[in-house]
Amino acid sequence: MFQLRARVFQDRMGWDVTVEDGREFDIFDNLDPVYLVALDDSYNVIGCNRMLQTTGPHMLTDVFQDILMGEPPLRSATVWENTRFCIDTDRLKQPGSTRSVSATACELMAGIAEYAYESGISDVISVVDPAMDRILKRCDNAPHGYLGQTVQMGKTKALAALSDITEERIARIRNFAGITGNIFADEDEVADALAARSTDDTMSPDLRDYCDEQIAAATTEHEKRAAVALRAALAQTIRSSSDIRATPQ
Repeated sequence: MFQLRARVFQDRMGWDVTVEDGREFDIFDNLDPVYLVALDDSYNVIGCNRMLQTTGPHMLTDVFQDILMGEPPLRSATVWENTRFCIDTDRLKQPGSTRSVSATACELMAGIAEYAYESGISDVISVVDPAMDRILKRCDNAPHGYLGQTVQMGKTKALAALSDITEERIARIRNFAGITGNIFADEDEVADALAARSTDDTMSPDLRDYCDEQIAAATTEHEKRAAVALRAALAQTIRSSSDIRATPQ
């Protein structure tokens, strides 16, 4: 996620951000934010978003305060701020990608709204540029209001969009993008998949292809979790066997 942020905000957009070891990270990442991470079918990161409470330091108040034009910052336990929304357009545009940029953006937007709704968050502030504001409107996720004024920020303009978190908003985003079912991955499934991927290099190409085919052929979440667990178990068994053979006797 932090590597994607570095590629998008430093390399592509040219923002003045702090990047170390290929990862973009700022002081707000130290404030226990919520991260929403979009994954493709191979569990690669293809999008992300950060959410911060407005009761403490956040970007609109402490970085983009010019937008407020002297107005007091909006602080509430039920109003949170969205920042660092980005999509890995390079990966999604590669041949063979099963996800589109627009579908991924909508899925991430739906995830933000659903997480907020389930967490009792009533409104979300997003500091966006005019292009992102137009994207929100095209996705039937138009802000219901704005704070302060649109101001020049470096090479682009910035404005603070305010979105109410309601069932109606969630339904609009889902209907626009044709999203059905649960969009949140099971944490155990992801952990198993990442563990399997970390040891995939020990598997033969035929066995790895077989496991990938089983995952791709799964028609239910239960079948997919079972296929992912099988790959993880096989990879772990192979790695354990390799460790035993490598142990001096």
